[in-house]
Amino acid sequence: MEIVGSALKPDGRQSETASLIQRGVGRLLRAHDFAMLTEFTLNSGRRADVIALSPKGLLWIIEIKSSPEDFKADNKWPEYRDYCDQFSFAIPQSMDAGLIPQEAGLIIADHWGAEIIRPASEHPLHASRRRAVHMSFARIAAQRLHGLWDP
Repeated sequence: MEIVGSALKPDGRQSETASLIQRGVGRLLRAHDFAMLTEFTLNSGRRADVIALSPKGLLWIIEIKSSPEDFKADNKWPEYRDYCDQFSFAIPQSMDAGLIPQEAGLIIADHWGAEIIRPASEHPLHASRRRAVHMSFARIAAQRLHGLWDP
């Protein structure tokens, strides 16, 4: 995402379907009082589609898959588990949910909202990794906010 004036502009890497899924996931997370960031670069260099921070400090990563081909082309998703307490995929209703591995959570989403179909298994982060991700989350959020205020 690129900041243009006071709005976020898509960076062109996402399909229209992925953008709509992201919007629905954002609405779901906000309804559960999570703060979220999109296109979040982890210390590993990988970029998570969505990272969310719960009121209790839990970290969720949600990887958006807009089609079976998009899912099959992605072999990096297991690496995200090292940076979150819960990992899920968000897919459109038209996609076969059977493609999504059972060890990951499953969210069905569209541009109106999203629903957790299968909760993600919990795998608590080590305290030092949690602190590092929290700090990175806070810095990126503050930088993006500042970019809206003074582009």
